[in-house]
Amino acid sequence: MSGTAGGRRAVGDAGSATVLAAAAVGVLVCLLGLGLQLGAATLARHRAETAADLAALAGAREAVRGADVACARAREVAAGNGADVADCAVEGWTVTVITTYPCRCLPSVSGEATGRARAGPVAVGGPPSGRARVTGGDREVNTPGRAEGGPG
Repeated sequence: MSGTAGGRRAVGDAGSATVLAAAAVGVLVCLLGLGLQLGAATLARHRAETAADLAALAGAREAVRGADVACARAREVAAGNGADVADCAVEGWTVTVITTYPCRCLPSVSGEATGRARAGPVAVGGPPSGRARVTGGDREVNTPGRAEGGPG
């Protein structure tokens, strides 16, 4: 008979499995809380970036009307996505927007995620009209709608 001395049970081991199980459950609960916190922070960051992207695009669309109109439209679109515009800059037709989104994590932890985006016309000096390089290859193909001549 293992664990007994003369028919008696060893006193030192009684309940040790319960303590280890409780400690393991405590560690798992802490890891779950950390995972939820990281997930909430990541979600807030993605929402801040999405709001910044959409706000910058909306602002760039209105940039021809002036910086005030462009930034007002960017603020309106960001607010529609639950974010606030921390900064809006218009340079020519290019609009740069920085947004903040509240991190709705655990009640004891608060903060804001930040997103940044820039939108405007395509810079001069891109691929030649009608030609584009295929990623990962050496073959050139015609860009739809810009080809001069025929397919090729």
